[in-house]
Amino acid sequence: MKLLNPQIQHVEQSSSPYQKQVLTLQLITISWMGVEAAVAILAALRSHSVVLLGFGADSGIELLSAMVVYVRFKNASRISEAIAARITGLLLFALAAFILAGSVLAFANPAFRPEPSYVGIALLIAAAIIMPWLSRQKRMLAAQAGSASLKADAVQSAMCGYLAWIALIGLVANVLFKASWADPLAALLLLPIVLKEGWEALQTRSCPDCGL
Repeated sequence: MKLLNPQIQHVEQSSSPYQKQVLTLQLITISWMGVEAAVAILAALRSHSVVLLGFGADSGIELLSAMVVYVRFKNASRISEAIAARITGLLLFALAAFILAGSVLAFANPAFRPEPSYVGIALLIAAAIIMPWLSRQKRMLAAQAGSASLKADAVQSAMCGYLAWIALIGLVANVLFKASWADPLAALLLLPIVLKEGWEALQTRSCPDCGL
């Protein structure tokens, strides 16, 4: 049987069931992250909460990551798998840098106490539920489609869920026990995971045989 030419292979790959599922997940992610970032930043400004402001900035980074993967699967000819994976890897490093900077600032200001924000608390609870679910779906699809960029984006979603719980626990610890160090310490524990996944994404190479 005559082998299909690259253009036909590309069409078949683009119309694969994985593409539709990934695009749907990324649209959900983009929509949610846009709302999450806006609400978190507005709530942070109203309550003077550094924790919520950091969470909103993290949401912005994850929004960019989701958009990169969406473009990758929407039109593979515009961006290769290797480039998409490297961009998401760099965004993971940006997230690690943000976590580190936020933690250092929090340690430097142990007397800081954010004002209560019921909107912020509701948002964190929603994120703690939604983002782990999105992360699981992306990990499964990444394994099936062999996509390093989607895997890296799944890590971003998982980190968002972890950060939501960390923010909640940190705020409760600050209120109940005046433990201002709880939030930044817990955030620092995430750094090894983020850096490991970011490094793996940066090492991704294109796959000529699979059109990536």
